[in-house]
Amino acid sequence: MQVLEQRLRSQDLARKIVEKIHKLAPLAAKRVGQTPIKIMDFCGTHEYTITHYGIRSLMPPEVELVAGPGCPVCITPAYYVDVAIKLSLEGIRVYTYGDAYKLPGSGRRGHDIRSLEEARAAGGDVVVVYSVLDAVRMARRDRKPSLFLAVGFETTAPATASPVVAGMVPENLKILNVHRLTPPIMRYTFATHRDNPIRGVIAPGHVSTIVGAKAWKFVVEEYGIPTVVAGFEPIDVLLAVLEILRQHIEGRPRLVNEYSRAVKWEGNKRAQKLIDECCEVVDAAWRGIGFVPKSGLAFRDKYRHVDAFHEYGIKELTPEEWKYDLPPGCRCAEVTLGIAKPTDCPLFMKVCTPGTPYGPCMVSSEGACAVWARFGGGGGLAEEIARSLGIA
Repeated sequence: MQVLEQRLRSQDLARKIVEKIHKLAPLAAKRVGQTPIKIMDFCGTHEYTITHYGIRSLMPPEVELVAGPGCPVCITPAYYVDVAIKLSLEGIRVYTYGDAYKLPGSGRRGHDIRSLEEARAAGGDVVVVYSVLDAVRMARRDRKPSLFLAVGFETTAPATASPVVAGMVPENLKILNVHRLTPPIMRYTFATHRDNPIRGVIAPGHVSTIVGAKAWKFVVEEYGIPTVVAGFEPIDVLLAVLEILRQHIEGRPRLVNEYSRAVKWEGNKRAQKLIDECCEVVDAAWRGIGFVPKSGLAFRDKYRHVDAFHEYGIKELTPEEWKYDLPPGCRCAEVTLGIAKPTDCPLFMKVCTPGTPYGPCMVSSEGACAVWARFGGGGGLAEEIARSLGIA
């Protein structure tokens, strides 16, 4: 394992791949007729790798790496956070993941309780857990009326479904199921980039371990976009970029699974079966974006006894009732869709910082704004910040 890690972080190998990227990029751009060639990653961990290792700054002018909707916490609607806050203050114990703990709801900063973290400080019953099994164990032990805020993409959905299907959830624990699906938001994102199309996709690695590489066939077949399922080491990402450029030069887009050490073509069939047994696919809201068709999961009727919406009488969002749920001035929706960079937001690293997040993309470790704030986006981020602060 150590040898593999050293290989995937080899500076000499990275240098050789970057040289090839610089050699092929002008040829690919000429073939495509677009400069720069826009390549989008759909995973927050890919964006972490790109920024942490400065990969964006290694790219030639003909290649632009753009962050897409790869952070599930960032797109969780404020409404569900508000519901969890309210219940925690009414004596219901709310279990949540650490990333969702600081996620702001719709309240105004300085006037309302905006997060579960603030709710806990105000006397709310909030417990941070590592998994739904922690919530199951604690709820069974403490016997308090409880709720688990289940957020995440296909990666975490099986973990929620497993104890539900197995009948492990105690009667006093209900689950607020706000899981979201990635292929539908990928389609939605393509539609928002019609004027300046996405020309390459680095498909999400974690999600692909569940849904399989096959889940991204539609990207090639319907949109003609070269697609690579990639791992999370620097060499993985660089190889993905190189492969996309090669496909453009050849004029033959296809789906390649670079992350074959973890991702199978069919994915994890057992996990897929658990999700299908437990949940049905529904239209769902995404924060700041609105409703995306067939992009959410809801418990099937046979599991209504664990469904917090049913048991606590929580009204589900509808397209008619959904309201724009980002705070004034926040551009997280555009950042999530890759339309804007974090530095395009006037609040970035001013009103909105990792210590005092104003928008949802600054909360999670997978949020593009949080990643850029910690490591910089490459390609002149420091200069952009300096100019915006008037110190350049």
